[in-house]
Amino acid sequence: MKFCSLCGSELTLGIPEGDDRERHICDSCETIHYQNPKIVAGTLPIVGDKVLLCRRAIEPRKGFWTLPAGFMENEESVKEAARRETWEEACARTCQEELYTIISIPYISQVYMMYRAELSEPGFAAGPESLEVRLFSEEEIPWKELAFRTVSRTLELFFQDRATGTFPLHDETLE
Repeated sequence: MKFCSLCGSELTLGIPEGDDRERHICDSCETIHYQNPKIVAGTLPIVGDKVLLCRRAIEPRKGFWTLPAGFMENEESVKEAARRETWEEACARTCQEELYTIISIPYISQVYMMYRAELSEPGFAAGPESLEVRLFSEEEIPWKELAFRTVSRTLELFFQDRATGTFPLHDETLE
């Protein structure tokens, strides 16, 4: 940030009193501008023994496969964001969502929150951010064509847990 979003003055970097890290500070109106991690919400849609993946139509990682997910918007819950993203990317409605993975990526200031879910309606299709959408069995997953480490990790955990029949909440950090 270079300028204050409230008064337009130039910002300086400094550690505010009582804080422990640098923040953008407006010396003119004394506003401290905090920059916090972005929340990415999505689903791991399950149909029988298969999972629903989307081939990305946008950067980053255009053409690679992902779970339906995206940045949370203001004024929505994490679950609402996950449902919205699933609708936008896969034209699919989900139900019985259970928070399944929380994956923090500190070096890019993102937190992924993925819900294990079932489709509430039988249909799905590529939304505007997807080239195609399809169901994959574990053996069919295009592991080398997955867009993000968070997607790979969520799928790995799911297939491990499915073998035991228990699905605990996983909270991990990717370095």
